[in-house]
Amino acid sequence: MSIKFTILGCGSSMGVPRADGSFGNCNPAEKKNYRTRCSAVISSKYSNTLIDTSPDLRFQLLKNNIKKIDRVLYSHTHADQTHGINDLRIFYIKSKKKIPVYCDLYTKNYLLKNFKYCFKNTISYPAILKLNIIKKNNYFVDKNTNLNIKSIKVGHGKVNCNAYIINNKCAYLSDVNMIYEKDYKHFTNLKYFVIDCLRFKKHPSHFNLDEVLELIRILKPKKSILTNLHVDLDYNKLKKILPKSVLPAYDGMNFNL
Repeated sequence: MSIKFTILGCGSSMGVPRADGSFGNCNPAEKKNYRTRCSAVISSKYSNTLIDTSPDLRFQLLKNNIKKIDRVLYSHTHADQTHGINDLRIFYIKSKKKIPVYCDLYTKNYLLKNFKYCFKNTISYPAILKLNIIKKNNYFVDKNTNLNIKSIKVGHGKVNCNAYIINNKCAYLSDVNMIYEKDYKHFTNLKYFVIDCLRFKKHPSHFNLDEVLELIRILKPKKSILTNLHVDLDYNKLKKILPKSVLPAYDGMNFNL
């Protein structure tokens, strides 16, 4: 059964354009420079597995005609990955079933503290989500579709973040500035490598372009896709300077696994 990976949003934490209308160095005439905040979905005929709930989630789901969410995986606690959580309510209302959420313990505690109403019944509203601790290897079976999603800790500045590898074919690392060398073996020779590339200059919690290209040289994926793109990375200018096997992401970009 075909499995599709869609990058719902590929923008940095303030998106492109920013809330004040600034595109930075990005050309507003290029539609692929309009970037919402990072999240992604793994889709088959029978299920949709969401990675992170971007603040732009409602718009992303509408744009990509996604009618249901079967489970959610969280990478980490930051606002640009979590603060769209309330947009999951409609999927509970439709199914009358709590949506399973998978995350590490630190993210679990953050979600319970800040979005308690999503997980605990109140007088006014029922809980819509069920928390589960993410495992190193996670197996989901939806009729005849099998998903094997491996979770690997990577560095993201002062915090750790969960990178995900889907069916040993595609890695998704939207927020990262370090893959620990002991884990390189998991990321080597993959079909797709979706990787954080914030900007040209160095950053304390994200890879920059030079660092990403060096990492790609080491890990040798067949195709690399750069995400979490800041306002200084214009789509067409970036595409011109990248190797043929490396592409800038754009919102709605998808491929089959």
